[in-house]
Parts: sequence; structure tokens; C-alpha cells
Amino acid sequence: MSTTAKAAQLQAQAAPIFATPALIRIPMQDQLSINSQSLPINNHEGASKTRPFVHFVAGGVGGMAGAIFTSPLDVVKTRLQSTYYQKPTSVIVSRNRPWQGTSILGHFGAPFRLLGQITRLEGFGALYKGLGPNLIGVIPARSINFCAYGNGKRILADNFNNGKETPTVHLFSAIMAGIITSTATNPIWVVKTRMQLQPSGRDHSANHFTRKYKNSFHCLIQIVRDEGIKGLYKGMSASYLGVAESTIQWVVYEQLKSMIAESKVQKEGLPLSSLQSSDIGGKSPKDWVGHLGSAAVAKFIAACISYPHEVLRTRLRQPAENGVLKYTGLVQCFKTIVREEGVPSLYGGITAHLIRVIPNAAIMFFCYEAILHQYGEKKCDL
Repeated sequence: MSTTAKAAQLQAQAAPIFATPALIRIPMQDQLSINSQSLPINNHEGASKTRPFVHFVAGGVGGMAGAIFTSPLDVVKTRLQSTYYQKPTSVIVSRNRPWQGTSILGHFGAPFRLLGQITRLEGFGALYKGLGPNLIGVIPARSINFCAYGNGKRILADNFNNGKETPTVHLFSAIMAGIITSTATNPIWVVKTRMQLQPSGRDHSANHFTRKYKNSFHCLIQIVRDEGIKGLYKGMSASYLGVAESTIQWVVYEQLKSMIAESKVQKEGLPLSSLQSSDIGGKSPKDWVGHLGSAAVAKFIAACISYPHEVLRTRLRQPAENGVLKYTGLVQCFKTIVREEGVPSLYGGITAHLIRVIPNAAIMFFCYEAILHQYGEKKCDL
């Protein structure tokens, strides 16, 4: 037998051993087990990582886009939360429609009627009051938050969890990011709140509150002069309570993304290697819709659970009336609101808040994921 014939015979005998996956039927469960052992998922030791600074840029761009789009509802929400506009607002809500003040439809209609009232009395520009300091706050806040979270979960996973992302990693990363963000940006939010609560010259519905601040910078100077540096940190305790909201939002968002990705694998029979890191967005339209839906649902759940802190924070940041601060601390503020206005007041403005924050979150996370997908990936050695 020639050498060529012997080689062919040996190759034929070895073929079953090296058969392709198409010739060997492996159950899907076993395929997932095999792939999960050989290819790291959500593991930053894999073939690609996200550049750390891209989280910073992507978060800032996403926050800016969401803030501009939803600014009018942010103004409405702030006024519905504040005591300065409670009486004028209640008149607007129930005028000629007493049934609408307490019904579900009334709650959804109130923000839009207030939008119309603000536009009529103060002009269209009033709907963007505080947008300047809001953007000055949102851009660094979202940049810091997304950067701290995105890089924080990588550091925690690599150093404490064998490179694997889990709900626990997401939880502690979100808490850390929330505390850092709240501490760094609280002064900006104080200025933003003061500017939004200040009526324009054309507004006669809040004549008990004279115009005090010319612009955001003037507001900052006045606060420091009248109240000291500590005045810029009013509402800080309530802001730290807000860390719970961002934490819930991040954890729920990550879990929803993971569920959608796993469902896709099981439905389409794809290998786990087709799943990308949780930092990188999907490529198909269905994946992007999944990101939008995940962000919206996560924000809805987080906002409903933790909303009262928003009201407490707004009240604590209000300027003094006749030189006297009505709310002096978190616990005192909570007790005063419940005693004078009842528990429902802790949810004042929640409709406008939800109408604003849900699309805001969807826009913000969409931009964040898109920028990460486009510019965030870098190749690393296996």
C-alpha cells in the first residue's frame, strides 16, 4: 500500500474523533455548559475591554440629551414638590374640574395643565428655567456616576469575584458611584432648585416670593454670602437617600439586560460566546429596544420605591421665608410634612416626575450604550 493510501486510511479512521459540531448533536444545555467553561462571559479578562474614560464621556452625553429633552417637566415636578407653588398649583389642577384633583386621570393631567399655566404667565422660556445649572450638574454628575459605576464593577469583579459580574458586584458598584456623585454635585443641585423655584417678573401666582437671583452665578454667590458654604450642601442627607434609587436602577437594569440576553441565546440557539460584556450594547434593533425597555422599567421601579426622598430634598433646599428656614433637617422635614400635609404629600409631583424620568432614563442609557458600543471597545490579550 502506498504512503498516500495509508495516510487516507488513517484520516478516515480519525474522522469520527475530530468530527465537526454539525455531525455531533449536543443538547443545548450541554452546549451552554461547555461554552461557559471555555469562554468567559461578563468577564473583563476576555478578548475586549471598555476604555475607562469612555464611560465618563458616554454618561455625560447621555445625561445632557435626557436633561434637554425633559427640562419642561423637570420645572413642573420641582414646583409640584415645593410649598411655594402648592396653592397656585392646586388651583390650576382643580379649576372648573374638581374631580380631576384626586382622580388618576387628574394626576396625569395636572402636570400638563401646569405646563400651560407656566407658559401663559411666564413665557415659553420659563419651561427651561434652571436648565443651565441643570446641565452643569447633569453632565458631570452622569459622567461621574457612569464612570464610577462602569469602572467600579470592573475593579470589584477582577479583584474580588474572579472577573465575573454578579448582582452583588452591581450593587456595591452602584452604591459607591451614588455616594461619590451626590457628594461632588450637591452644590449645583441647590442652585438649580433655587433658580427653578424663583418666579419670573410676569408670574403673579407666587407674589409672596420676590425675585432674588439674577442668574445661576449670582444665585451661587448669594447662597454663600447669606448661608455660608454649608448652604450649598442643603439636602445632602436626602441626596444620600437618593443613592438607593440609583442603586436599585442599576441593579434592575443589569438584571433585565442579562435576562433579555439569556432569553435570546436560548431562543435562537446561539453560543454564549455571542453574548457581549454588559458594558457593550447589542447590535440588532431588537437589542437596542431591549436596552430602552430595560432602562425605562428599571427607572420606574426605582423611582416609585424611593420618590419621597425627592420631596424631602426639594423642601430642604428651599430658601428661607422671611428669614426663617422652615425645614432644618431630614427627620424634622419628614415629620413636618406628614403632620401638616399628610403622607400623600411625600408623593407630590410624582406623576410629573415619572413622566420626566422614564423617558430621560431611556434616552440617557440609550446614548450611553450606543457610545460604548461605538467607541468603548479595545482589544486585549487573552
